[in-house]
Amino acid sequence: MPAQREPVGADITPSAAAGLQLASSRITSDALLAFARECYAIRRRRDRHLPSDLFGEPTWDILLDLYVATREDRPVPTTSACIGADVPPTTALRWLRILEARGLVEREDDGRDGRRTFVRLSDRGLAAMDDWLHVALATLDHTVGSILRRSVPLAEAAE
Repeated sequence: MPAQREPVGADITPSAAAGLQLASSRITSDALLAFARECYAIRRRRDRHLPSDLFGEPTWDILLDLYVATREDRPVPTTSACIGADVPPTTALRWLRILEARGLVEREDDGRDGRRTFVRLSDRGLAAMDDWLHVALATLDHTVGSILRRSVPLAEAAE
């Protein structure tokens, strides 16, 4: 049986948790947008190193893509959201329907072209993405700092 691992964040002390909260309060909407862009880009870069069919998360790609578009005040045609999901269109459309049923995305008809619809994050979806990005960015900042602080003594000991 494999050894049990501590959950991520289990080593966070109360003072570190307070630091996370403070870090989170300093994160701007521009930082969240940049982080969301980078999360999406990292996923695409990963595909250059490992087969993309190993990582099936089209909903996350859709949510990240729509988050960026929302923050840039840019409409996203449904077909573009499907392309951004990096899966076959039928798969992306199925996931868009699920996200819509769960209240995370909304569709609206294009007032100029009746054949086209746009998709966007709902208020609930936007709030959920803002919350996740805040927590993830603050946690990542804390974790990377902690790892680097622990690795400095190791590097010095090797000299």
